[in-house]
Amino acid sequence: MGMESRPNSDYTRTWSPSGEIEYAKLADGTSLRYLKAGSGPALILLHTVRTQLDHFQLVIPKILHAFTVYAVDMPGMGWSEIRPGASYTEPALRRAIVEFVTTFDLDDLTLAGESMGATVSLTASTELGDRVRRVLAFNTYHYSKGVRRANRVASIYVGSARLPAVGQVVTRMENKPVLGIVLQGGMFDRSKLPGHYLAELRRVGRRHGYARVAREVFRNVDSMIAARGRYARVTAPVTLIYGDHDWSRIPEREANLSLLADARSISLPNTGHFAALEQPARVAELLLDNPGA
Repeated sequence: MGMESRPNSDYTRTWSPSGEIEYAKLADGTSLRYLKAGSGPALILLHTVRTQLDHFQLVIPKILHAFTVYAVDMPGMGWSEIRPGASYTEPALRRAIVEFVTTFDLDDLTLAGESMGATVSLTASTELGDRVRRVLAFNTYHYSKGVRRANRVASIYVGSARLPAVGQVVTRMENKPVLGIVLQGGMFDRSKLPGHYLAELRRVGRRHGYARVAREVFRNVDSMIAARGRYARVTAPVTLIYGDHDWSRIPEREANLSLLADARSISLPNTGHFAALEQPARVAELLLDNPGA
């Protein structure tokens, strides 16, 4: 099939018919797609590796009565603008989210994310200070091999994608079956990966320039690991939530707790790396836990 080029939010409209879908222009010219819906205090939702704001499609309808939700496609991902030569390291993603918050002058803010989005939520809070009321970090992503822990197919595919020279060739060859196997490696119940969502992710994967984005995101796990050095600077109340079958290991989770002062930790049973897809009701419940406190 041919390359996708123009941004297209038709899929998002299938589950959010009334939300505002807009583009925020950053200082460097980058445009970030975001969905704004609901009413109440601001909540920013940040998605996982190789996904987009639609990752939260089962969660958002459950929380619109309590929050003004801003679900964001991080730079180059989903239907956000792909800029040649852009960086997709943790500091670059963090800067984009901090600028998004300050551009809209958001305050009394909850930052919540899953995987890569959880790590960026934590690090962004260190720059946003008193604007942030609390952080909910689901299945933080900052350990050796990253997505390669999902399964053997993921290890081979992502390992090859990270290689010099051949990496972009590998990501250009991504197809729906391979992507499905990789993503299902992050789930306790593989049936919870919707086929229509997988099709949308592949449609995004055909965007011109996306092969480089995917490769750089897979490679940026080293910058995510380095980002843990900022955790001791987090001052907002933090809840760390892990699926009991998440890719992270117990010592890694305990190390995060030791870095984050007074953080609480919650384990979700029968859940992998993609809690928003496997346990959307529980994720919504945690987001709604004392939202006005």
